[in-house]
Amino acid sequence: MIVDIRKGSPSFGRALSIELSAANRKQLFIPKGYAHGFSVLSETAEILYKCDEFYHKESESGFIYSDAAMQIDWKIPADKVIVSFKDQQLPLFASCKNNFEF
Repeated sequence: MIVDIRKGSPSFGRALSIELSAANRKQLFIPKGYAHGFSVLSETAEILYKCDEFYHKESESGFIYSDAAMQIDWKIPADKVIVSFKDQQLPLFASCKNNFEF
């Protein structure tokens, strides 16, 4: 799932979900200005990704996966969701830290 977080963008706040699997062999490029998250729909998964910058903790941000305003279908029943403590503490989309401009 990716969400356009570029202020002033015509698609600001819109989410796009795509299923990636070994069977469909799809990949996804996520440009700067897009939030992203993953849900694993199988028993196991391998996620490989490349970054264009070194990790910078002070730049890290996000929004809570379950924000009702975003209407994101993670395709996982609520009683099966496993989310890290760190990600459970994230704010709603409307309050998330964001420095990206369109």
